Amino acid sequence: MSRPILIMAGGTGGHVFPALALARLLREQSLPVIWLGTARGMESRVIPAEGIPIERLSVGGLRGKGVLTWVAAPFRLSLALVQALRVMWRYRPVVVVGLGGFVTGPGGLAAWLTRRPLVIHEQNAVAGFTNRVLAHLARQVLEAFPGSFGHDVHARAIGNPVRADISAVPPPAERFAGRGGPVRILVIGGSQGATRLNAVVPFALKRVAGSLAFDVRHQAGERWIDAGRASYAQAGVRADVRPFIEDMSEAYGWADLVICRAGALTVSELAAVGVAAILVPFPGSVDDHQAYNAQYLVRAGAAVVIPDRELSAERLAAELQRLCAGRGQLLAMAERARLLAKPRAADELAASCLELARRAA
Repeated sequence: MSRPILIMAGGTGGHVFPALALARLLREQSLPVIWLGTARGMESRVIPAEGIPIERLSVGGLRGKGVLTWVAAPFRLSLALVQALRVMWRYRPVVVVGLGGFVTGPGGLAAWLTRRPLVIHEQNAVAGFTNRVLAHLARQVLEAFPGSFGHDVHARAIGNPVRADISAVPPPAERFAGRGGPVRILVIGGSQGATRLNAVVPFALKRVAGSLAFDVRHQAGERWIDAGRASYAQAGVRADVRPFIEDMSEAYGWADLVICRAGALTVSELAAVGVAAILVPFPGSVDDHQAYNAQYLVRAGAAVVIPDRELSAERLAAELQRLCAGRGQLLAMAERARLLAKPRAADELAASCLELARRAA
């Protein structure tokens, strides 16, 4: 196959990392890959470091922006569409696959206009506006969580691609065997941290410190590392507070319980590893998709949810006391999470791309 597969993904890690897992798998099979992203998103740093050629569109989000942004939107989107069309004409990709972010709108439309087979993958439990539109133009529609598109779109649920090292973490029963001592609590707020978790978790732990022994690792985010450490110091709680955790597979494997937001990739990683969780969905997520993502684990008894508006040191402390009375309950939740794992998501996504590529050849 001389013509490349074009991957469209940009913005946050929730879009970029699943797409990167696909790109790595395709390249392992000696298939050429081109990336379509933006200049400002995470992909602008991560993808060149992988040695993957990247083309960048001049496009950004519109929700929550000012009047001038909306006035300029038609011109910016038109420019992005022209840029995407140039990419299609230049590379003539055999298949175009979209995994979310602002680039997928103009990129997906350009693929349809140039008659390139289009595959889309929705990471969240509720499909975003762009993917709902592109679903009617795509040859194949894939989703991480069942029912994200509703009943009017035929979509196949395959899960979210996660990194191979995370999928390779030993199962819960093996990790918990012989494990004793303090309960291991991992707090993560995404690569940017979560200010609410940084502010509340230390004081919740202070409330349970007299009755519960625990070890804590907390990813506070680069911007909030000083404030996060100050919160623990003020609460008088010892914790390993870091701006960013490089080895997430080791951290997940170490943890008995994770406290985190409910981004699509985070939820998928919790299932892939098999670990109990307290989820605090981000209230500003588009279409409140984090609340729906969380229910994937909650319905299975693998996690509990505290809405952000109800998050307090008192409420979180009560949940910690209830869940951490013994490791037996945490192990049961972890095993229920593991049953939801979709370890072949990247393989199934790659297979869909290759099937369309063979038809187009």
